[in-house]
Amino acid sequence: MIQDLWYKNAVIYCLDVETFMDGNGDGVGDFIGLQRRLDYLAGLGVTCLWLMPFHPTPNRDNGYDITDHYGVDPRLGTPGDFVEFTHQAKQRGMRVIIDLVVNHTSDRHPWFLDACKGRDSRFHDFYVWSDKKPRDAHEGMVFPGSQSTTWTQVPAVKRWYFHRFFPFQPELNVANPAVREELLKVMGFWLELGVSGFRVDAVPFLVELKGTKDHGNKDPYALLSRMREFLSWRSGDAILLAEANVTMDEVMNFYGKEGDRMQMVFNFAANQNFFLSLVTEDATPLVEALRSAPRLPHLAQWANFLRNHDELDLGRLPAAARKRVFAELGPEPRMQLYGRGLRRRLAPMLAADRRRLELSFSLMLSLPGTPVLWYGDELGMGEDLSLHERQSVRTPMQWSNEPHGGFTRAPEPFRPVVARAPFGFPQVNVEQQRRDPSSLLNWMERMVRMRKECPELGWGAWKLLRVRPPHVLALRYDWKGETLVMLHNLSGKACEVGFSPGGPPARLVHLLSEAHSAPGKAGRHRVTLEGYGYRWFRMEPRDVPAATA
Repeated sequence: MIQDLWYKNAVIYCLDVETFMDGNGDGVGDFIGLQRRLDYLAGLGVTCLWLMPFHPTPNRDNGYDITDHYGVDPRLGTPGDFVEFTHQAKQRGMRVIIDLVVNHTSDRHPWFLDACKGRDSRFHDFYVWSDKKPRDAHEGMVFPGSQSTTWTQVPAVKRWYFHRFFPFQPELNVANPAVREELLKVMGFWLELGVSGFRVDAVPFLVELKGTKDHGNKDPYALLSRMREFLSWRSGDAILLAEANVTMDEVMNFYGKEGDRMQMVFNFAANQNFFLSLVTEDATPLVEALRSAPRLPHLAQWANFLRNHDELDLGRLPAAARKRVFAELGPEPRMQLYGRGLRRRLAPMLAADRRRLELSFSLMLSLPGTPVLWYGDELGMGEDLSLHERQSVRTPMQWSNEPHGGFTRAPEPFRPVVARAPFGFPQVNVEQQRRDPSSLLNWMERMVRMRKECPELGWGAWKLLRVRPPHVLALRYDWKGETLVMLHNLSGKACEVGFSPGGPPARLVHLLSEAHSAPGKAGRHRVTLEGYGYRWFRMEPRDVPAATA
């Protein structure tokens, strides 16, 4: 058991090594460069780094097409560089979790190359095959519009292999006990090298168990329980963070009723409904998403995010609602992807409106669970829509106004840095914002510090408070005798909010300014919120007399 449950009050920062910092001048980010920027991340208040895939790869899908789960891409460094990086991160109080991509491999992986030699290959059954092309081969594509089928033929063996993703990513047969053992070996290997857990890619696909007839696995979630059991044996404080975009009535299958599977799951429902609430200026969709969430076991935790390395997936919103979000945040067809999402970063989606950016980050930091930041969003970085599909939000980090944003000293980076105003590196970069006390970066540092000083948000019991304006979200948290009240106005118009936080009348102390609130009749409070305003209140202890004017 994890004694301190460190992930409950963590601040997670996701980055791609190849786009963060080039340390050897070849135009590609690497572990040497990342190590040099650890002090920046520590200063921001990050306590856990989530690294996207850094393994050897043909790099046709941003590293998610892996050819060796035990290696480090030579472009990014050596295994020794990785170990030194994790050591230096630990010295600064930061843990490291890495992507665990085990539902598929690259078609150039030695396992698949051997599997294609014949049916008698020991690796043939590592993958999912069919003697005939299935009738549903044109259904269930993860990337509609970019895929034409989910089954591809290998003439040498006269069979078809299954791939939910691109044809160069054959699906592993995770029902095969040999595949499961290999998966656990991969986990054990990286745990020995110092990681504190895994962000498990595409978890719902791990439980569909293609090929179960061949291996007798009946419980589709048994693999998740086995992964957690193995993790606990090998490293008592490591975690599993699940990418599982599922409905609320399914999510407990991934946590486990006793919290004995994944410790953390991304809250896709809150994410999608937040953006709907923001564009409609109505908190109701987000309120309903929070209200529908199951109460989690003690060991379980939500992971909250605004943007990540993929498209902003709005696929679970009703069609009319999704169209409404598209119309405001990504009206041009080139901004949309797969008919379900937006391939834009947060700042340009919100037209660089500082009020809406602050509201969004304040809400992410104060929702029930643990916040997850996407690199560069703390600066308000933009996207490059000229890049292919999801690469638009994976541009190099903007460190300064030097050539290529200070990312590299090479003549050209492997991927262009955003250069065009208003989000180009001459206007948006770390160096400039560090010097500006009112910058988004300095605001984020203060907010992250405050988030870490409010353990109630990660540990406490929470409930929604009733408020009259429908565009205001009000949450109360209780933990160890302490109470927080969070207010967020999702409208651009100022309003007065009347509410009762519950319990005996008490003064509310604003943690971010001197805008405190004294109780009125029957302990009710009236707070004026500016457009897109937010308040972080701590309830004053009853044994402390209220300050007098």
